[in-house]
Amino acid sequence: MSEDERSKWTADALRKAMAAREEAATQTDSHLSEAEHDRLAAFTQDFLTHHIGPEELKEVRKRVEAAAKRGEFEALIYTFPSSLCTDDGRAINSAEPDWPTTLRGKAKEMYETWERHARSMGYRLKAEIVTFPGGIPGDVGFFLNWSRPEK
Repeated sequence: MSEDERSKWTADALRKAMAAREEAATQTDSHLSEAEHDRLAAFTQDFLTHHIGPEELKEVRKRVEAAAKRGEFEALIYTFPSSLCTDDGRAINSAEPDWPTTLRGKAKEMYETWERHARSMGYRLKAEIVTFPGGIPGDVGFFLNWSRPEK
């Protein structure tokens, strides 16, 4: 082994290479988190200032139809960050009866749409926390159910 090759295999060289890889990964993570932050900011802006559009309702219908074709009686129809609830999803996570009062933006509108139209057609809606990043409530999922009510 030449002296040049040998110097590449010293413990110091190995530590430096590991540190360089870790620094590169940290920079990549930083860029990803910035991009993720920008994506979440855009989603939040849309969520809080715009109405549910026909494409979103079409997606709900597609999810319900797909679940029914699979023989299921429930479909996840909508998700959003729990941080967009007035209490960060606490009432939903605790299954409190007044959880709908914590909804804002499109989630509130989706709930009101269910209440005005789908409830009378026999559909039930439930909300639950579907992700727990770091052990804290992450995303809320709205589930539409059309099974026979239990007596």
